[in-house]
Amino acid sequence: MNIDDVMELAPVVPVLVVEDVAHARPIAEALVAGGLRALEVTLRTPAALDVIREMAKVEGAVVGAGTVLNADQLEQAVDAGARFIVSPGLTKALGRAAITSGIPFLPGIATSADIMRGLDLGLTRFKFFPAEANGGIPALKALAAPFHTVRFCPTGGITEKTAPDWLAIPAVKCVGGSWVVGKGEPDRVAIEAAARAASALRG
Repeated sequence: MNIDDVMELAPVVPVLVVEDVAHARPIAEALVAGGLRALEVTLRTPAALDVIREMAKVEGAVVGAGTVLNADQLEQAVDAGARFIVSPGLTKALGRAAITSGIPFLPGIATSADIMRGLDLGLTRFKFFPAEANGGIPALKALAAPFHTVRFCPTGGITEKTAPDWLAIPAVKCVGGSWVVGKGEPDRVAIEAAARAASALRG
């Protein structure tokens, strides 16, 4: 599986901040049942690596680690069962570690210089982050124009309402969304319904 395969699993990659490992499997099962298979578990909580381990046991789930900041976290995430890696930014050290590991990698970018650094490393797929705070759709269109081989997953501030506008951009393969799963005790019915709606989104 390469990064294109991950980005093409569904139009929305749910961005998950899970505090309690007991919530991991119910959330993953509901998301997969609703048609969202690529699940980004952010390394923002002490439970995150254990959450990845649990979600990876769910049939059909392709679990990745988000908010990966360095090579050590990348290695820990891979050891926990992550099948793709997402970072908020791009450093040469992290980029090289991801490429060496062979794992699908989606680094965050916000500027032309970020993209050029990625291209120098052989990367052509990026997370535009934080999408809305960095100028939204006009900014991404302006970035995409000179980099015609590059494809993006905008993340940050995108909602179910605005996602179709982002997905309508030819350079966008998918979007990251935190709206699919609410905080606290997981409501399987609500999560599956939100996932079903998200999986049906198209530009």
